[in-house]
Amino acid sequence: MAGSLRMGVIGIDHGHIYGMVDHMRAAGVELAAWCTGSGTPQADRRMAAEKWPGVPEREQAAILEDESISLILSASVSSERANAAIAAMEHGKDVLVDKPGCTSLEQLEALKATAVRTGRRWIVSFSERVGVESTALADRLIGEGRIGKVVQTVGFGPHRLNAHLRPDWFWSREQTGGILTDICAHQFDQFLHFTGSTEARVVSAHVGNTANPDRPEFQDFGEALLEGNGGRGYARVDWLTPHGLPVWGDGRMMILGTEGTIEMRKYIDIAGRPGGNHVFLADSTGVEHFDATGSGRPFYSALARDVAERTETAMTQAHAFLATGLALQAQRIAELECGR
Repeated sequence: MAGSLRMGVIGIDHGHIYGMVDHMRAAGVELAAWCTGSGTPQADRRMAAEKWPGVPEREQAAILEDESISLILSASVSSERANAAIAAMEHGKDVLVDKPGCTSLEQLEALKATAVRTGRRWIVSFSERVGVESTALADRLIGEGRIGKVVQTVGFGPHRLNAHLRPDWFWSREQTGGILTDICAHQFDQFLHFTGSTEARVVSAHVGNTANPDRPEFQDFGEALLEGNGGRGYARVDWLTPHGLPVWGDGRMMILGTEGTIEMRKYIDIAGRPGGNHVFLADSTGVEHFDATGSGRPFYSALARDVAERTETAMTQAHAFLATGLALQAQRIAELECGR
């Protein structure tokens, strides 16, 4: 089924779009056309043309009206993603959008209403889970019962700032939605996924600008405490990765179970084993290290089947909405707390 699917891209303002397209192509989906906004730099347009040779750049309206396209991918400016997704769903297309899928609770409500009205799906590419092979291995180990029932997740999402490479919109609170809306969305997704929570609330949240006084709207640190019907969670994100670290961030996820623990060191085992995708497990039999390379990224092929067959296996619509809503609620709680 996936081999007959065609997708279009609306918005290339974040580099995540290239990984999203590559993974969907690997799942057998054809890239039919792409477009971007009028404010996108010419250098980004040239990069897209080089990455996707032979794939035409078309007007957004032409992509939306092309009935052969079933799926729209978007990584436009964060605050513009909701409108692009709503337009796509109204034209009968499912959507895979880079996180954050939207930047306000009002946008989220509009997305929910559109999904119900059109019967189309709005799915968020939480790449720190769906695009990382160590999480596929962790899923298998948990499914085998190696750590018992999951009790809590602790997620760390540090990022390197690379200020000189960032577009103007990156520094705007209105356009990015804030640090908890943006990069902490990954942590909310993983908390729900690994605890199996279908209901959850934000217990507490905090944001701050600790090292960028020249960018008053910017938030470089955030944290949140979560409670769900499947467990509890803590998340910390920041833009403070030191330049001496050879990767963009030492992203980690720790999963506490009733009979053991799992830690994923996704991108680097700092001062340890080379490479990424490290999984450490401790249980009643001892401690074990796994190299998760080759464990796969099943999300993308599952999504292709879902689009073709109208199933819901890659990510439920309820999960995408709940993870996004938690991020937006945490952002609001944190800003009220700090008086922003």
